[in-house]
Amino acid sequence: MSAEATNPATPGPVTDPVHGPAATPAARRKARPRLDLRRLGRVALLGAPARDRLPDAIGHVVDTHRAHHPDADLEPLRRAYVLAESSHRGQMRKSGEPYITHPLAVTLILAELGAETTTLTASLLHDTVEDTDVTLTQVGAEFGEEVRYLVDGVTKLEKVDYGAAAEPETFRKMLVATGNDVRVMSIKLADRLHNMRTLGVMRPEKQARIAKVTRDVLIPLAERLGVQALKTELEDMVFAILHPEEYDHTRALIGENAARATDPLSDVVTDVRAVLQDADISAEVLVRPRHFVSVHRVSRKRGQLRGADFGRVLVLVAEDADCYAVLGELHTCMTPVVSEFKDFIAVPKFNLYQSLHTAVARPDGQVVEVLIRTHQMHQVAEAGVVALGNPYAPGTEESPAEGERIDPTRPGWLSRLLDWQRAAPDPDTFWSTLREDLAQDREITVFRPDGGTLGLPEGATCVDAAYAQYGEDAHACIGARVNGRLATLSTVLKDGDTVQLLMGQDPASEPSREWLDHAHTPAARIAIQRWLATHPTPGDRADGPRDSEEAAEPAGSGTGTEPASRGTAPATALGGPRPGADVVLDPPGGSVRLAGCCTPVPPDAVTGFAVRGGVVTVHRAECAAVARMKSAGRAEIAVRWGESSECRVTLVAESFVRPHLLADLTEAMALEGAEIVSAIVEPPSQQRVRHTYTVQLPDASQLPALMRAMRNVPGVFDVNRARHAETAP
Repeated sequence: MSAEATNPATPGPVTDPVHGPAATPAARRKARPRLDLRRLGRVALLGAPARDRLPDAIGHVVDTHRAHHPDADLEPLRRAYVLAESSHRGQMRKSGEPYITHPLAVTLILAELGAETTTLTASLLHDTVEDTDVTLTQVGAEFGEEVRYLVDGVTKLEKVDYGAAAEPETFRKMLVATGNDVRVMSIKLADRLHNMRTLGVMRPEKQARIAKVTRDVLIPLAERLGVQALKTELEDMVFAILHPEEYDHTRALIGENAARATDPLSDVVTDVRAVLQDADISAEVLVRPRHFVSVHRVSRKRGQLRGADFGRVLVLVAEDADCYAVLGELHTCMTPVVSEFKDFIAVPKFNLYQSLHTAVARPDGQVVEVLIRTHQMHQVAEAGVVALGNPYAPGTEESPAEGERIDPTRPGWLSRLLDWQRAAPDPDTFWSTLREDLAQDREITVFRPDGGTLGLPEGATCVDAAYAQYGEDAHACIGARVNGRLATLSTVLKDGDTVQLLMGQDPASEPSREWLDHAHTPAARIAIQRWLATHPTPGDRADGPRDSEEAAEPAGSGTGTEPASRGTAPATALGGPRPGADVVLDPPGGSVRLAGCCTPVPPDAVTGFAVRGGVVTVHRAECAAVARMKSAGRAEIAVRWGESSECRVTLVAESFVRPHLLADLTEAMALEGAEIVSAIVEPPSQQRVRHTYTVQLPDASQLPALMRAMRNVPGVFDVNRARHAETAP
């Protein structure tokens, strides 16, 4: 990344003026002789060299590549440069250099990140098919199928063919290619970085347009692929273009901090080195300065910045176990801020990042953040998927099936993206949805009951989980259990939750329009929107009837929809009055009635209390009203069940919203011999519906079977006897 920038207004990688260029490994890389693009341009104009030696123009790239891969075969690089230079000869960049300087700079960026030879070969050729007469067939014939695939993946689609859709469709094509080979996106990110470095020659409005696409699409992709070295520099350059005043203010803050006589970060580095030396732990301890955007974010969060806010302390060790040993020593010998501890080694981030995070407090109250990782972890933290080399090299994975490519680095977010992009109906939907998807930059993992996992963005709900697991079959989802407890589909999931999705058996099950309010993933939103678009409902009555008469219609009436009234449905009488179970006083005499608050039936334990007019009201012994009346000094009257077994009882059913539920539920009740006397179906709330039925049974012994049959109806998750909070008679 030491390619010369021709735009003095855009920032390069940030280094701390106090610690100098040797403060970090990235800065040490920059200590190598800088690549002079003008010199390379003059070399390129001299033409191709002899076949038996490497061109002088790629000498810097070769040296950098050998530092990471000492045994690399350099012949493909030589041939790729010869083809690229001859193809681009005569073309000039808007900055004035020969065009060949651009693929050289892009290749150098990737070489510094440790990319392997195939990626560098494709990088040298990445613009040949797009801007010259070279064809993909020619690239494949001379350099092999992998190089051809990578070059094809980053080649733009022509505006003459796609018009305004060229940019979104190019990104769609590139992301699909990345799904098979993440090296495609590595080349694109390096390409954009060099273009951003030389953006100063463009008109301000074009600079802003390119910077916005970089901010909305490429920076999130760099973050998700773990390529922090590219992401941070892109962020700073976008910051300078889109927010020049805030950028200048941040630059001034960094300059003021550099002028301070003391540096708390250097002091902590000295202390940490001493602690680890005493513990006989071999480690490299460095100051890792924050880049411009990071300083700006900390400034907005904390207000006035102190010296420790301008960077972190980085500790690099050899083995994973050493990381925890360092952590133990720091927490023992220094003052730890325990709330700042995070273990990303045991639980890596979704972008491959691993490290231990902690913080220690200085005597002056400043808190210094400390990052602890191995050298290998640090390389992956900087270069992400680029540091993994060639994931398709023989011996790295089991051999894929013929015609199929298996990428062991393919993360869950990319798989989800590839799934939903197929359903995007047009380029505009894809483009806007892609930006929304990439804006969700945190990921959680939830577990299925079978032990499998689902990767979802932070803030995802059970609706999102359903579509992630079942695709469009999730239209039939009627509810969920989260960590064993019933939950609505709108429930927001947390990292580590266990989710059991409850699926309806009715093939005509359909999603609710309300689900869109709870769908956060593009896959869920697009699937629901597609279904709603192809199933329009007059008057937005997708949830079923709105009037109480239709809601309470009994089984066999032909209704098969879920009530969705906007007000509570009144009780609807479906038959004439029928006697309840026979209750007699002990001793006999007087009249009795069954309490509506607990609707006792045989063989419930019962008791009675006298009310006005000499009538005795019979309650279940466990009824809350009984306890209140007894505490008020009311006298109990002995009652018992007579010989008649017929009874009337009120049941409350709790269910999820789904089509045809009311018909299925009332049919199940009728099959058990229950006659519905009245029904109340309340309006849905958070995808749940409450049904209250008063039923007449020919025999009280049938009640348990009736309740079981009601619970077995798909979508019904609970059935209980009514318990009304009624005042005592």
